Amino acid sequence: MNLKELTELLSEGSVEARLEKAASLFPGKVIFTTSFGLEDQAISHIIFSNSIDIEVVTLDTGRLFPETYKVFNETRKKYNKPIKVFFPDREDVEKMVTEKGPYSFYYSKENRLECCHIRKVIPLNRALAGKSCWISGIRADQSDSRSKMHQVEHDVNRDLYKFYPLFNWTYNQVREYVKLNNVPYNSLHDKGFVSIGCEPCTRAVQENGDFRSGRWWWENSNEKECGLHLK
Repeated sequence: MNLKELTELLSEGSVEARLEKAASLFPGKVIFTTSFGLEDQAISHIIFSNSIDIEVVTLDTGRLFPETYKVFNETRKKYNKPIKVFFPDREDVEKMVTEKGPYSFYYSKENRLECCHIRKVIPLNRALAGKSCWISGIRADQSDSRSKMHQVEHDVNRDLYKFYPLFNWTYNQVREYVKLNNVPYNSLHDKGFVSIGCEPCTRAVQENGDFRSGRWWWENSNEKECGLHLK
């Protein structure tokens, strides 16, 4: 199957139907990574409520908000389904913090990308090992760079397909879906946080502000990514 064929198969029907299709096309080799944001909570709800054969995992960087851990726990309680956790390598974190301190990421983009790589990218690569399809909550209107992405892509470096089932949804659509279905969500979303990552690197955004402006706000860049989704 090539990218064009897969895109056609995963482009029609409800989100539930398309996730079930992905699971059937790659049995036992589909993974969904959640950071417990609104988009991810909507996808988790669909996967768990319909018992779709997709492994759900999360990356615990060690710098998350208490509110994120709370929604993690509430999600486990509500659905009684496993969410596998991947931590960064202890020695890598110890070396970085010992040599550069706990806030090295504020001093240069290189330092910030190093921290993201250790805390997120390396654990993600462990999670994705042996998988054929990676589900993510990316939406087109989250940023200019993401608007240029496609609903189904091929990650050449990891040799797997990436599928964004909510790619064409708006932020308001996601919020409405979560509330309508009584899905647990991060209370920070009600305080102006739209994209939630590590606590030192995330803040609320102004009303109608750029979706990614609250992430790594001290950097002057139009492409604010941690390395998980860079091509």
